[in-house]
Amino acid sequence: MEQKGARDMWIAKRAALQHGVISLTQLHDAGLSDTAISKRCRSGRLHRLHRGVYAVGHTAPSNERRWMAAVLTLGDGAVLSHRSAAALWELLPSTDGPVDISLPSRSGRRRRQGIRIHRPESLRPQETTRRNGIPVTSPARTLADLRYVVSEGALRRAIRQADFLGLPIGPDIEVDGTRSELERRFLWLCRRHHLPKPAVNMRIGGLTVDFCWVAQKLIVETDGYQAHRGRAAFEDDRDRDLKLRAVGLEVQHLSYRQVFEEPDEVIAVLKPLLVPELGGIPAVRAR
Repeated sequence: MEQKGARDMWIAKRAALQHGVISLTQLHDAGLSDTAISKRCRSGRLHRLHRGVYAVGHTAPSNERRWMAAVLTLGDGAVLSHRSAAALWELLPSTDGPVDISLPSRSGRRRRQGIRIHRPESLRPQETTRRNGIPVTSPARTLADLRYVVSEGALRRAIRQADFLGLPIGPDIEVDGTRSELERRFLWLCRRHHLPKPAVNMRIGGLTVDFCWVAQKLIVETDGYQAHRGRAAFEDDRDRDLKLRAVGLEVQHLSYRQVFEEPDEVIAVLKPLLVPELGGIPAVRAR
């Protein structure tokens, strides 16, 4: 009786570290036979969640329990990834859909209900870690994986949230620095059409310009109607343009409609202007 109590205590402590779930292997390690496990399932002390994974005591739903159970059922090397990892890192909201799991090997381990299995070409040890006790891809790897499964807008939100939380996202994940949907759309157009990468919201003297290609001495200002309507805004824009052109900088203005509805025309105008040239940007004095 004392041995049985000690086993149950070990199982309870182990499950507490794993958000209330435990694997078949761990139950065997505790000294339970398959018969004893089946008996506990019939009495309601264990609840089967996946093949080889059980909830201990109750099945109250939680994201952490779902995620941990999915990792455990797929065994050694399995880690939470993609959308599910983004939810665990609090980069995107959690969903009720399948749990995303990445495996280090491209063979073996069949599909499980409620789990979406990913088999990447490579998953290095340094690209995985633990959060709240759950094996998961690192923030940088999570963001890299998200590029293939979420929209451009969702990816931007995840990157910004990672930056806000101070998570280590690595040099290859860029926070785009934009301040509006119009700016984000224009930057997306540049990437899509393989234009040289501009500086975003760059300070030149006392002015801030939306996009700047330093070597090409080109500035693009994306003009949303709300921020640029009215006589005062019109005069301010002309004043800025004069200052910038006086020091040899070409200024192109693009409207919301042009960026969103006429992208091909926008790119056709910009491409000839983005031929690399020598030279930099002189200081511009604000009046």
